[in-house]
Amino acid sequence: MRLLYTAALWLLLPYVLLRLLWRARKQPEYLSHIAERFGFYPRHDDLGHDGKPLIWLHAVSVGETRATQSLVARLRAAYPDHRILLTHATPTGRAAGEQLYGDQVLRAYLPYDYPFAVNAFLRHFCPQLGILMETEIWPNLIRAAHEQGVPLLLLNARMSEKSARGYARFAGLTRDALVRLSAVAAQTEDDAARLTALGGKSVSVMGNLKFDIVAPQAMLTLGKQLREQFGAERQVFLAASTREGEEALLLDALPTADWLLVLVPRHPQRFAEVAALLEQRGIAYRRRSEGRAVEPSVRVMLGDSMGEMFAYYAAADLAFIGGSLLPCGGQNLIEACAVGTPVLVGPHTFNFAEATRLAVAAGAAQQVQDVVGLVAEAQRLLADADALSAMRRSGAGFVAANRGATETALRIVRSFLSPD
Repeated sequence: MRLLYTAALWLLLPYVLLRLLWRARKQPEYLSHIAERFGFYPRHDDLGHDGKPLIWLHAVSVGETRATQSLVARLRAAYPDHRILLTHATPTGRAAGEQLYGDQVLRAYLPYDYPFAVNAFLRHFCPQLGILMETEIWPNLIRAAHEQGVPLLLLNARMSEKSARGYARFAGLTRDALVRLSAVAAQTEDDAARLTALGGKSVSVMGNLKFDIVAPQAMLTLGKQLREQFGAERQVFLAASTREGEEALLLDALPTADWLLVLVPRHPQRFAEVAALLEQRGIAYRRRSEGRAVEPSVRVMLGDSMGEMFAYYAAADLAFIGGSLLPCGGQNLIEACAVGTPVLVGPHTFNFAEATRLAVAAGAAQQVQDVVGLVAEAQRLLADADALSAMRRSGAGFVAANRGATETALRIVRSFLSPD
């Protein structure tokens, strides 16, 4: 099965290259560091490698990269003589890593799952330990690490029902990869059960690293500044990490209420597209990048910036978590709760099903079924200061009650890597 998988990868190679070019139309960064995607890296000196032993973490994009914060901090404290390599699959993930860590970690793209490329990656960096974050099951990479004696862990693992069905279509290939992982630690019991059913051995439950993220003070300060720009007396409804199609639904249902809608698309390459939607509808708006005060006549602020989500949450009275009105699976609601922002989510939350269930049960979030219900609930809550205050308190308690995943992850790492 793995040979068929690899043969299919080779057949798809022209498509892979065309897809990079296609994505580069809206995000030119996809054309940078292309050689790394095939296992070709600069000399060690060019990457800042000084011969120290290396711990490698793979975080695909922005969400996974942010989730590494508490673990990277603990790894740097526990292993001060090691370097940390953070690999990504997207330019936005790489940019988030640079923003979070600067030169404290090495950065590179993880190559595509071609045997020659993943073997070259492992030979080049020689990691003592590898950590894959969330849902990263790459058969050739996992086999290569196993053959080269590199312990490879799947931590903070999640496996939705939809993803599990997809992996089950290639049951033999998936099982062959999972059994070669040195350890698998899932976010929830449901995730662990699905990973076990797919072939994972001794899958444990560690919780979710996202609960351990602490909002940087700089972002909280920026949030206060943004609130002043938005209008200190004006209520702010944030639509965070929206996906294609959701912005149009929100704008078409936008009431004439005095509150300000802050619209932050999930992907930066869509900023111009969303601006065009606003112009087509004749809606007065400002861009965050303009950096100036929002006049009372402006109905929408377009959040065209990266890495400021904590600040947006801190500046908002109420937040809708995007990707949940349409069947995209939803986005992470924990960051909003961590800064005390009440949350609304749509019906499609399968990517964060357990976190959403717990948040709703705790009173930190409410779930609606469509955009009409979303706008109606937003209007109701923004008119009820006591209800918003209760949700803020519930959000803080919800996050505090679910912390601790970082300590569990560190114990797993220590079982394969002795402290310095």
